[in-house]
Amino acid sequence: MSTTILLVEDNEMNRDMLTRRLIKKGFLVEVAVNGQEGVDKAASLAPDLILMDMSLPILDGWEATRKIKSNQTTQKIPVIALTAHAMAGDKQKALAAGCDDYDTKPIDLKRLLEKINGQLSK
Repeated sequence: MSTTILLVEDNEMNRDMLTRRLIKKGFLVEVAVNGQEGVDKAASLAPDLILMDMSLPILDGWEATRKIKSNQTTQKIPVIALTAHAMAGDKQKALAAGCDDYDTKPIDLKRLLEKINGQLSK
C-alpha cells in the first residue's frame, strides 16, 4: 500500500516540483493550495503525513496545523512544517502549533525524505 502525503502549498512552482519528486520516490501525493483546504483534505483523505507550508492564504499553516491537531480524526497525522522563514524561534513556534517536525525552504529533498521517513516509522 502506498503512503499518502498531503502537500499544503500555495506556490505553484514549489508544489509541482515537490509533488513530482515525491511521486518519483513512490509516494501518493494529494495537494491543497490553502490552509483551509489543507484542514478539509486532512479530514477527508486521512493522509499518512502532511507537509504544511506556513505562509498560506485563507488560513496560515500555523492555524491549519492547530485545527488538524485539535480534531480527533486528524490529530495523529504527523505534520512537517515547511517554511522559508527560517528565523530563530520559528522551529519552536511550529512545534508549539502542533507540528511534529520542521524543515526549511528551499527544500533539500534528501533531508526532507529523512524527516518524512522518520515520522512515518513512529
